[in-house]
Amino acid sequence: MPVESNNKIISTKQLYINCILLILSLGIVVLLAKLLSKDVEHIVVSVGAPKSLVGIIIAGIVLLPEGLAAFRAAKSDQIQTSLNLAFGSALASIGLSIPAIAIISVITGIRMTLGIDIKSTILLGLSLFIITVSLATGRTNIMQGIVLIAIFLIYLFITIVP
Repeated sequence: MPVESNNKIISTKQLYINCILLILSLGIVVLLAKLLSKDVEHIVVSVGAPKSLVGIIIAGIVLLPEGLAAFRAAKSDQIQTSLNLAFGSALASIGLSIPAIAIISVITGIRMTLGIDIKSTILLGLSLFIITVSLATGRTNIMQGIVLIAIFLIYLFITIVP
């Protein structure tokens, strides 16, 4: 049965191929992040920072291409494109990478921990509230963006200086 995508009809076979390639790409990203994490962890430990910073740095590296594209779009006054890139990237990282990591950790037997402390949970809830307000109205403004950046900077601060 054909599926319509961006006004194009693709076959079921092509859909399955795309899904397999997506899963393969996610697997590659996860494995590359795992390889990179050892070097990043060595650097973080050598400068005396907490090990929890390693995950933030790896996430930043993974999100860097979309983040730069979102920044360029915002700089050229294409706010909707910028938001689509930023939110899409974050949602893809959370919605696709974490399940992919979970599956790979089960297959390889590597222990996975996805826990955050109470301070980070409160900041996450506050961020979700701000994003909900932005999306519910259908309009965003600079103040909401600054609040989200401030929450992110607070999160970085409490991660580095517990």
